[in-house]
Amino acid sequence: MGYKLAGYDVVGNCEIDPVTNDIYRKNNNPKLSYTADIRDFAKLENYPDELLHLDILDGSPPCTTFSIAGKREETWGKEKMFTEGQKKQRLDDLFFPFIDLAERLQPRVVIAENVKGMILGAARAYVNEIIRAFDAAGYTTQIFLLNSALAGVPQIRERVFFVAQRKDQHFPKLRLQFNERPVKFGEYREPHGIPPTAPSVRDALSHRTPQDKTLADINLRLYNKNVGFTSHIIHDEQVCNTLTSGGYFTRYCDGTLFTKLDYLHAASFPEDYDPGAKGAQFLCGMSVPPLLMARIAKEIEKQWLSRKG
Repeated sequence: MGYKLAGYDVVGNCEIDPVTNDIYRKNNNPKLSYTADIRDFAKLENYPDELLHLDILDGSPPCTTFSIAGKREETWGKEKMFTEGQKKQRLDDLFFPFIDLAERLQPRVVIAENVKGMILGAARAYVNEIIRAFDAAGYTTQIFLLNSALAGVPQIRERVFFVAQRKDQHFPKLRLQFNERPVKFGEYREPHGIPPTAPSVRDALSHRTPQDKTLADINLRLYNKNVGFTSHIIHDEQVCNTLTSGGYFTRYCDGTLFTKLDYLHAASFPEDYDPGAKGAQFLCGMSVPPLLMARIAKEIEKQWLSRKG
């Protein structure tokens, strides 16, 4: 969606989860679409000609194992059941078949996104391996930590972007720096939210105060229980927290839950985007905000792809 906003022609996609891919196809209608594990897709014997003349190959290897909210190191190198793909697998090594695919397709530019945790602590060793793998595949890599809220997205979402250019392109260093005015929740939320059905959530929100940022703040004050710290209370005068696929996102203004449009607006998706059975929260919590991707894609077009000579 972000590339389309930036004026690119999106040729196709590869997604392991069939339900997610159905949602993608319904909304984006790609010419070429594969429901496949990237490990298998990177080993195909033949690819359509369109995939052999790409300006950009973009991928977001699943970030579950690098999130600072998860168990991180405990899951590295281990197979387990993840939401992504609905099968027992490793996720921390998926950058490497993606880079193998880049080596085979040889696009001019390769972009990969992941969570901020990728560049923190022990995970930085993986970053060095990724840079070496890109180098061996014929690419020079830059790394950017970008905040969606500074790119016009009404959501605080820090993500790491690997941007690699094919060595024969000789592009100058890419500059990515956005300083847009933050968009606060009260500027776009719907007039009325969805009343919570869970008694514990309804009870907690009925006791909210201006200082409360999560349901845990209320539960600690009332019951001395630290439960609900992943359930956010968003105030009109703040930029929305990073959307996640789980937990509750509630509105301080009326003590209700986010609506579908609240999620889509906060993530910069079009209002008519159909999130399918997984719902708007899951879609937005698992996605790169389209507006952020559009800003990055436009800069790559301006600074790199449109250069002559």
